[in-house]
Amino acid sequence: MHVPLVLTDFLDRAVQLYGKKPAIIDDDRVFTYGELNERVNQLSRGLQTLGVSKGDKVAYLAPNTTEMLEGFYGAFQNGAVMTPLNTRLQPADYKFILTHSESKVLFVDANLYALVKDILPEVPQLSEVIIHGEGYEEWLGSFSSDPFERVELEEEDIASLLYTSGTTGNPKGVLLSHRANYLHALSTMHHLQISDKDTLLHVLPMFHVNGWGSPFYYTANGATQVMLRTTNAKNILEKVKKHNVSILHMAPTVLNMVLEEYQRNNPHMEHDVRVVIAGSAPPPAFVRKVEEDLKWKFIQVYGMTEISPLITTSEIRSHELDKTKEEQYQLKAKAGYAMIGCKVRVVDESGEEVPHDGKTIGEIATQTNGMMEGYYKNPEATNETIRDGWLYTGDMAVIDNNGYIEIVDRKKDVIISGGENISSIEVEGVLYEHPGILEAAVVAIPHEKWGEVPHAVVVLREENSLSEEDIILFCRENLAHYKAPKSVTFIQELPKTASGKIQKVVIRKAFWKSHSRMVN
Repeated sequence: MHVPLVLTDFLDRAVQLYGKKPAIIDDDRVFTYGELNERVNQLSRGLQTLGVSKGDKVAYLAPNTTEMLEGFYGAFQNGAVMTPLNTRLQPADYKFILTHSESKVLFVDANLYALVKDILPEVPQLSEVIIHGEGYEEWLGSFSSDPFERVELEEEDIASLLYTSGTTGNPKGVLLSHRANYLHALSTMHHLQISDKDTLLHVLPMFHVNGWGSPFYYTANGATQVMLRTTNAKNILEKVKKHNVSILHMAPTVLNMVLEEYQRNNPHMEHDVRVVIAGSAPPPAFVRKVEEDLKWKFIQVYGMTEISPLITTSEIRSHELDKTKEEQYQLKAKAGYAMIGCKVRVVDESGEEVPHDGKTIGEIATQTNGMMEGYYKNPEATNETIRDGWLYTGDMAVIDNNGYIEIVDRKKDVIISGGENISSIEVEGVLYEHPGILEAAVVAIPHEKWGEVPHAVVVLREENSLSEEDIILFCRENLAHYKAPKSVTFIQELPKTASGKIQKVVIRKAFWKSHSRMVN
């Protein structure tokens, strides 16, 4: 008999084995797994009374809260599709996503309601808007918490519809099935060594590819989950200490903020913590800071929304443990090697695998159980991304003779200056080595002679007075001269997405205003 892989299994397991254990700590609210399950049953009945049935989209606009987490399982019991919304979009973006997704119901946090209030009349198929914090508990409490008679699900049914931030044009809706999320969870929980002893602090927003699947595999293991409403370094460190948090997921820029806060106040922590990082590759010096100053174990992973999202990890393998600390930091700074259930290749333009020499650049392509079903109502983009059963990521990388993949850039972020390929990530790695630089991004800007050249946008540490010449000279001392930035802009803060990813497209636009396209 075939038992379908559906995500409701995970909460069922937690209730059965950890029913009386704290599941959620949400500021002053604490719920056991049994109590969380009762709330989920109430929510499912509430959705039922709103006419939500199998395949309907239920949108959520909320920070990391109890209400956000229970929304996944409440929707799944009805066979509905969870559609989380990025909390840092513009009203026009919300109008597009709610309309394009055909969302039937919207749950929105009271503090975020102003973001969508004015566009709601322009989304006619939206039948109900429920505001967390304004009568929500009374509404939820009006429904029975008894076991809910679930809609029958198949593993191929869509669990979540996630909209990727569009760098050009409208965002694309990624369709992820129950099977994709389920198998991703099994693979990831193994590689991150998740257990019932863990306490997770939800730093990464749950709208961001389901918080890398964390509401699924931490729930399945009966781990305690601590909510974080705002990404604030001081708040993160306080909660890690107060709740004995053992694991966190975040973007490198957020971890950089945490490091800065730690170095300012040096809060005493004795328990083991591991931090899982994805995004642009950090320099080995950054890994060293995390492991030697914070004393947190650093785990680099790689993925994207379209693959549920994680497919590689840089966890040091047993036969590499005899390497020096510096050699291990270099390995940990890479995207790493394939997780179980994933095939990962670096290929050239003809689809052939590049040599494993750590030098030849190609595009990362993958076959994985976590692969999306496609982009919603966008077959052209789907066919462009998935070809011959392989998903092409748009990330450029090299692979060494030990099978470690190292990302050198997004396809669109490689700087081609006078025919030479320059990795903006490599230049940023050098900039981060400078003690006076807090944050940096490197982008291509137009140049009459070379077509385009690297330009650095830099945030200095407080009480630092570096000049443009200082920074260019530092880079020229540590890089081939053609790779060094030709100019520098100083800025108070780099533009970032809600997950903390630096928005290079926003930075680039300012320099290419007079050009019809952002390449020469």
